[in-house]
Amino acid sequence: MTSFITADTLEGHWYPVLESADVDSDPVAVRLLGDDLVVWRGTDGRLAAAPDRCPHREAPLSRGSVVGGELECRYHGWTFGVDGRCTGVPSSGKGSAVPPTAHLDCCSVQERYGLVWICPGKPKATIPTIVQDDDPVFRRINTGVDTWAVSTPRMVDNFLDFSHFPYVHTGTFGTGLDPFVPKLELGQLDDDFYGYVYEVDAANPEEAVVTSGSDDDVVHRLMSTGFSLPFIVRSTIRYDDGLEHILLLCSTPIDDTNSLFTFVVWRNDDHSTDAQEIVEFDRAIGAEDKLMLEMVPGTLALSRTGLVNVQSDKPSVEWRRRFADLVGAEQ
Repeated sequence: MTSFITADTLEGHWYPVLESADVDSDPVAVRLLGDDLVVWRGTDGRLAAAPDRCPHREAPLSRGSVVGGELECRYHGWTFGVDGRCTGVPSSGKGSAVPPTAHLDCCSVQERYGLVWICPGKPKATIPTIVQDDDPVFRRINTGVDTWAVSTPRMVDNFLDFSHFPYVHTGTFGTGLDPFVPKLELGQLDDDFYGYVYEVDAANPEEAVVTSGSDDDVVHRLMSTGFSLPFIVRSTIRYDDGLEHILLLCSTPIDDTNSLFTFVVWRNDDHSTDAQEIVEFDRAIGAEDKLMLEMVPGTLALSRTGLVNVQSDKPSVEWRRRFADLVGAEQ
């Protein structure tokens, strides 16, 4: 399958495209599943998302401005409310009729976990639930949105795999890890995530001490990794002292070969350590993944025979099978 972004079924799912803090007083351009969109915020704080194209002369609305909570086109000053309705055509004068085709076809948009999520079609799924977000014992840390020159399925495949740890993550926690992967048992982790539970003894260099909460050279981690279709991966880490570190790994297709990436962290620590210090080590891990994946061109084969698989690839094989079913790819 050369292209996956054209699959109609993907339009009914939710995709994080920005952090909430990224949408302030100006419109913001995003690209999702090959389509250009504009996101802006009304005076009541409500978000709106629509095609980044004025219906009048096709100027990019993201190059305009927000005036009184309404999106104003930079080309001829047409204005649009957060419901997409065209509220003004200056050249026609006040009170003039607005052409019925002048309104914007808005997308569904939500704010969750400090992120802006867009569903470009009629929603047929929900945003996965992270129960720690409602638990006052945990704090949430947002980390910014990055662009990767990587096909989104390759990112999901990578995040579900831990056989690459001793080789890709030698600059962070992978040094000295046993490359052997024991037999993995897959199952439903909760209502939203399907995956596996495993244990690992990971290197704990000085840069990781803030994240792990331990100054031991090696730390034991009880972990789980699971996916929620189409592209969300959750990794949970529990240390022996009870510290929990939850990561929501969000990969969003800009197009077939480029993606947005962000991760959100929840921790049950004492909140005394600066949040940015905590996520620096996770950022370094992500940078190692990005460096590797950007060497691999094209989209990920979804057919059973398109790639060579071994037992350690079981989680990815299952995700690929379910994703191929979702988008109607030949297997």
